[in-house]
Amino acid sequence: MNTTFENEPSIIHPDKKESRKPIPTADELLRLPRDGGPEYNRLVFEKSPYLLQHAANPVDWHPWGEEAFQKAKEADKPVFLSIGYSTCHWCHVMEHESFEDPQVAALINETFIPIKVDREERPDIDRIYMSVCQALTGTGGWPLTIILTPEKEPFFAGTYFPKESRFRRTGLMELIPNLAELWTNKRGELLDSADKIVNYLKQNSSPAAGELNKPILDKAYQQLSDRFDGVQGGFGSAPKFPSAHNLIFLLRYWHRTGENHALEMVETTLEKMRLGGIFDQVGFGFHRYSTDSYWLVPHFEKMLYDQAMLVMAYVEAFQATGKEEYAQTAREILTYVLRDMTSPEGGFYSAEDADSEGEEGLFYLWTPDEFRESLGDEGSKLFINFFNLEEGGNFFDESTKSKTGRSILYLKKNLAELREEINLPEEELGDFWEKIRQMLYGIREKRIHPFKDDKILTDWNGLMIAAFAKAAAALGEPQYALAAKNAVDFIWDKLRDKDGRLLKRYRDEEAGLPAHLDDYAFLVWGLLELYEAEFDPEYLQRAINLNALMLKEFWDPQNGGLFFTAEGQTDLIVRSKEIYDGAIPSGNSVAALNLLRIGRMTSNPDLEDKARLIGSAFSNQVRSVPMGHTQLLSAMLFAFGPAYEVVITGEAKAADTVAMLEVLNLNYHPNKVTLFRPIGIQKPAIAELAEFTESQTPIDGKATAYVCKDYTCSAPTTDINEMLKLLKTGG
Repeated sequence: MNTTFENEPSIIHPDKKESRKPIPTADELLRLPRDGGPEYNRLVFEKSPYLLQHAANPVDWHPWGEEAFQKAKEADKPVFLSIGYSTCHWCHVMEHESFEDPQVAALINETFIPIKVDREERPDIDRIYMSVCQALTGTGGWPLTIILTPEKEPFFAGTYFPKESRFRRTGLMELIPNLAELWTNKRGELLDSADKIVNYLKQNSSPAAGELNKPILDKAYQQLSDRFDGVQGGFGSAPKFPSAHNLIFLLRYWHRTGENHALEMVETTLEKMRLGGIFDQVGFGFHRYSTDSYWLVPHFEKMLYDQAMLVMAYVEAFQATGKEEYAQTAREILTYVLRDMTSPEGGFYSAEDADSEGEEGLFYLWTPDEFRESLGDEGSKLFINFFNLEEGGNFFDESTKSKTGRSILYLKKNLAELREEINLPEEELGDFWEKIRQMLYGIREKRIHPFKDDKILTDWNGLMIAAFAKAAAALGEPQYALAAKNAVDFIWDKLRDKDGRLLKRYRDEEAGLPAHLDDYAFLVWGLLELYEAEFDPEYLQRAINLNALMLKEFWDPQNGGLFFTAEGQTDLIVRSKEIYDGAIPSGNSVAALNLLRIGRMTSNPDLEDKARLIGSAFSNQVRSVPMGHTQLLSAMLFAFGPAYEVVITGEAKAADTVAMLEVLNLNYHPNKVTLFRPIGIQKPAIAELAEFTESQTPIDGKATAYVCKDYTCSAPTTDINEMLKLLKTGG
């Protein structure tokens, strides 16, 4: 969902420096009038970093709310809706070029009631109007520009608009007077167009039902295979997105079918991404996407959800192949998240900007001279070669079509290949490599950092909790489980209302905004992974309770599937349902797998039926483009089976129990759920949640595995190899 201009991140605006007016203190805010006064607009009272970035614009911005739309009705003006997010490069460009410009601002204020929305805080608003933009223009992206009636009905859509027209892109100074003339003289046509668009949205929110069957898995695999870049990995040409859920689906498809090409696609992509400029070779973590087909030139922003999804892909690849390089990449990503993206309270921040000092990527770029000054002759010569620095740089200023003199660091070979090239022992090279990396990191830390969006979002935190928990189990790293537990505790304490419903966003010691489907589905995912990492039944209980609340608030009893917004929310023109797995998986897709897992864990077939109804509700959409719904298809792989329930029972900290659980976590068995029943308790808490575990006790006092496959159970075993055999054959 990115426009062509979002795919040109290396354009540099040397005159754009960070010179935002400081946000008033809490005491100063109390003295401001409701409209922000002469120096600010109404956004100054908001918590969103994105909205606060626009608080000193001369545009008379309003936050989304009934007050703004009532004002539009009274003034008989359309609404200028602008949607973006704090780390969006072209959102910054449009702000600097137009929203900070008094001439443009005066025109907007005269013609419209302007509203600003942070898409990360209000994805419900963004998704509705983004679908309008895509339907009307064939493209989408941010910044998103929508013109609405005072009744919130859209009649014009676009993305980035410059101040003045250039090439074939209309400028705001030309567009706004044209829209004003249409509103004044051809309003009937505009309103008729708006009615048709709203009817389209309503029809699109109730997709036709059908059934999904096993051939859809093969079709998705074939579509991904057809688009696969066999040299550089990834799918399609530039730009290339990580799309970790595609890789996770392919791993599971390979596990089911034995199709080696599916595994090859995963491994090639994971290896090439780790070597490329899309990976921060010095500070770790992945950038948003690659603007080229080589994973070399990234769009430099870093998003929390990308880190979470990629950790899960690398961890599953490690489990599937046993290759330590995948485990190491997962550890590196989590090092970045723990160091730079974790709040003191335990929640995870949202994103880091692509820009610093007004330039895209400046923080991450290097010159050979910087290496020479820092590393000396021997070290600089070696690592200039390793990291492929060029004297003239490999990063271009697209405005001048010339090299900037700076380079993006990337590798052409992995560490093992480099070791052979310079004939150093593996341990010695690894130590040297890490020493140099830390030295470069220390130098870079002295630079001006990109802006960090420090709001804490429930849904993205749910993904990160799932990633930390999955890594904790597979890699045997207790600190990862602790990070997941701290984040869960933070959300449980700060991001729920008095009735236990989730809230969307926390920032500056304040939680608020309505939670959406993704918040519930993603947090349930995290809780399930954390239970299977720690086997504390409290996490499973919370997952069950939240899942039940999600079904109560979001389920569509007429057509099946889950709405994106909760029942009773009234500030939108339509209640939408979504299944497309885009930059992150959809809430419906994640919920489907959650329902299957909880259904198997608690012997609740009604939940499994709900998962079936999700697939059925969206079947026509999924069948049309299966590769666009790979997270849902991962759920279907579980549903089609074979799927397993494994109960381990024994003394919690005994060596044989620990060994049995460790082997389960190390091996790749994606279609299983695991429960642990401790001994020495008359009725353990897990037996309250999963009654069938009450009678499952150890044999001869030894750790024992009870393995069931597709509703049929095998005889219990104390032998780890026999347990693994049962997981492959089902007995």
